[in-house]
Amino acid sequence: MRNYLDFEQPIAELEGKIEELRHLSDDGEVNIADEVSRLQTKADKLLRQTYTKLSPWQKVQVARHPNRPHFCDYVEALIDDYMPLAGDRAFADDKAIQGGLGRFRGRPVVVMGHEKGADTTSRVKHNFGMARPEGYRKAIRLMELAERFKLPVLTFVDTSGAYPGVGAEERGQAEAIARSIETCLKLNTPIVSTVIGEGGSGGAIAIAAADSVLMLEHAVYSVISPEGCAAILWGTADQASAVAEALKITAQDLTQLGCVDAIIPEPVGGAHRDIDATMKAAGDAIEAALSKLTGLDAAALIKARRAKYVAIGREGLNG
Repeated sequence: MRNYLDFEQPIAELEGKIEELRHLSDDGEVNIADEVSRLQTKADKLLRQTYTKLSPWQKVQVARHPNRPHFCDYVEALIDDYMPLAGDRAFADDKAIQGGLGRFRGRPVVVMGHEKGADTTSRVKHNFGMARPEGYRKAIRLMELAERFKLPVLTFVDTSGAYPGVGAEERGQAEAIARSIETCLKLNTPIVSTVIGEGGSGGAIAIAAADSVLMLEHAVYSVISPEGCAAILWGTADQASAVAEALKITAQDLTQLGCVDAIIPEPVGGAHRDIDATMKAAGDAIEAALSKLTGLDAAALIKARRAKYVAIGREGLNG
């Protein structure tokens, strides 16, 4: 069953009528193929028009769509011989960040990412993709493993932010995130990060300070969620829509600001409408990014990575 977002209700009504007519035509007595075709053309046109002019707040809703592919889907589609690795060797195995070894299009890699879960049980298990300190320490361990064996690192970002619980703070959440960012920046092997859904706050950048940052067309990436920002400024999340506009959280805005290197196109209607096409587009973009980094020695990688992040925002400040 397809889940529709609030702004997709006109599309939902049309596609609902199409389904009803298709069921009627199955009885063999009524031929309504022409009417179905007409309505399908109308629905496709409306879908294209709607997704051509999504507002930032609507993109937030698409990025959070319950059927949107998650980390495990990307691993299944893009990574062969995947071997998950667990634990931070200090406290516990955080289920919000998953990772391990595998092959990406024949190339050995270390892969990791946030996993939100696909249903109630798995969402609780993975803590809705909100990692605790041990999750970021696991990420550090995996990156150090990649460095030891000279393997590229692929990360997939999809989190509303790091877990804000008391226990997480007591175990050094801020320090773990800071060290994970530091590890990304000092890594002597290529690292490519893809924002596949939500990229929220330090919980996202902890595994996204990469040589190449890719972003799906309708993903979002921000220092804080629109609701969180609205709550701080106005004491209520009611202004989230307006805040989303001001935060510049879309892939298009962030590419212009120099925070994102490339946008991965999504099928019309979002990644969840054609997961196979989404996976192919993401795989092609990751392969292209990795190819540009292949052959660079450690010193060149680190120098270019540093220059990349030092340059962000300079044009705006000088202007």
